[in-house]
Amino acid sequence: MTQPSGNAWLKTGILFFTPILLVSLFFSNSASSGFTGFPLDDAWIHQVYARNLALRGEWAFNPGQPSGGSTSPLWSVLLSLGYVMHINPVVWSAILGGLSLWGIGCMTNEICESWSGKTFSRIPIFGLFLVLEWHLVWSAVSGMETALFLYLLLRTFWLLRKNTRHYWAAGLMAGAATWVRPEGITFLAPGIFILLLEKETNTKRFRFFVQLMTAFLLFFLPYLWFNLTFAGDIWPSTFSAKQAEYISGVSVPLLIRLGNLVLPFLAGGGAVILPGFAAALWMAWKKQNIEVMAMALWIAGMILLYALRLPVNYQHGRYMMPAMGIYYTIGIWGMVEVLDSMVKTRLTWTIKRTWAIALAAVTAVFLWLGAGAYQTDVAIIETEMVHTARWIDQNTPSNSLVAAHDIGAMGYFSNRQIIDLAGLVNPEVIPIIRNEPALKDYLDSKAIDYVVTFPAWYPYMLAGKELIFQTTTLFAAQAGGENMAVFTWRENK
Repeated sequence: MTQPSGNAWLKTGILFFTPILLVSLFFSNSASSGFTGFPLDDAWIHQVYARNLALRGEWAFNPGQPSGGSTSPLWSVLLSLGYVMHINPVVWSAILGGLSLWGIGCMTNEICESWSGKTFSRIPIFGLFLVLEWHLVWSAVSGMETALFLYLLLRTFWLLRKNTRHYWAAGLMAGAATWVRPEGITFLAPGIFILLLEKETNTKRFRFFVQLMTAFLLFFLPYLWFNLTFAGDIWPSTFSAKQAEYISGVSVPLLIRLGNLVLPFLAGGGAVILPGFAAALWMAWKKQNIEVMAMALWIAGMILLYALRLPVNYQHGRYMMPAMGIYYTIGIWGMVEVLDSMVKTRLTWTIKRTWAIALAAVTAVFLWLGAGAYQTDVAIIETEMVHTARWIDQNTPSNSLVAAHDIGAMGYFSNRQIIDLAGLVNPEVIPIIRNEPALKDYLDSKAIDYVVTFPAWYPYMLAGKELIFQTTTLFAAQAGGENMAVFTWRENK
C-alpha cells in the first residue's frame, strides 16, 4: 500500500483546518451580536426528529405520532448522535457540516487533478476555493444536510473518474444520497450518461448498468418503504408540501425562473470563474471529457428541475447550493487549465496574477459578507421563531394545541403538540395549503387553541382572532419581513 506523500498530507491538513477556522469565524461573528443558533427554522425540524429518536426511540415530530416531516432521515440520524453524546446540538451540527466541507474540498481537489493529469502545487487550489466559498461555508453551519449532500455528489463523481470507474460503488453512493435528500436519485443520471458514452462493448455496458442500478436499489428501495411507513407516500411529506406552498412561482415565465435560480451562482467568486466554466465546457467538448460534460448536464438538469417544480431562490439560493458546488468545481478547474496553458510572457504573467488577486479578493470579501448574512439569519430565527416558541412554553397551558407555520423552533422549544400549517408533519394540509377558508375549517375541526405565524400570511383566516403576543425586534423588519405573532383561536381562551 502506497503511503501518502508529504504534499498529500499538507493538502489534507490545509483542507481540514480551513473549515475549522471558517466555522469558528461564522460562529464568533454571530455570537458577537448575542445570538447562537441556526439561520433556518428548518434546521430545528431536524433537531426535533433527532432528539425524539435519541431520547424516545421514535421517528416523530410530535411525541407518539410517527410522521415523515424530515426531508433527510440520514441527517437526522447523524444529528441524534449528538444527543447520545450530550453535545450541544448547534455545535454538533457544525462539526458534521465542517467535516462535510472538508470532504468537499478533498473530493474537488482529487477530481480536478485527475482531469488535469498532474499536481499543480503544494496548495490544494481547487479544493481550497470550494472550502472558502461563502455559500458552502454558510451551508456547513446552517444545521441542514446541504454540505453532506454535496459531498456525496462529489464522491459519486470521484467514483466515476476515467480509468477508475466503480459503477457498483457509485450506485451505492447515489442510493445513500436519497436518504440525505430525495434529489439523490438524480445522481444516477451522470453515471448512465458516462456509461452510454464509454468506449466499451454492449455486454460490458449492460453489466455495468446492472451493477449501478442494483447497488442503487439496495438503498433506494428501503428509503421508499421508510417514507411509505411514516409519510404514507413513497416520498417524504416535505416533497409535496414545498411544491404546494410555492406553486404560484410556476406562473412566472420560465426564463425568469431560470435566471433567478442561476443568479446566486454569481454572488461571489462564482462570477470571477465564469470564463473558466465556459472554457471548461469547450475543452470538455473538444477533448471528449465525458466526466465534465456529465457534471455540467447535472447542473443544467437540477436548475431546470427546480425551475419547473420549486422555483425559489431565497435563503441565499440554498436549494441550488449543491449545483453551485459542481459549478465551482468545473469553473475553477477550467480557469486554472486556461491560465496554465498560456505561453509564459510578461503579459500572461500579469493576467495570471491579476486573476488570482481578483479571485482571492472577491472570495475574501464575500466570505466576510457571508458571515454577516449568517449573523443576521441567526438573529432573525432566534428573535422570531425561538423567542415566540419560548413565550408559548411559558405563557400557555401545557396541554395547548398550537398550529404554526414554521414549526421547527416551535416544536423544539414550546413543549406543545403542533399542527403544521405547511403540511410537513400534517400532510392532509397539503391540498388546502393556500385555501384559507378550508384551512380555517380544518383548524376548527382540530380544536386548535393558538395559531403562531406571520400575520400577513393568513389575513382571512386570522380575521377577528385575538392577537395576544407579537415579537418587537427589528431584525425581521430590516430584512423586509414582519414580526411573528400568536393568536387565540378558540373564543374560550
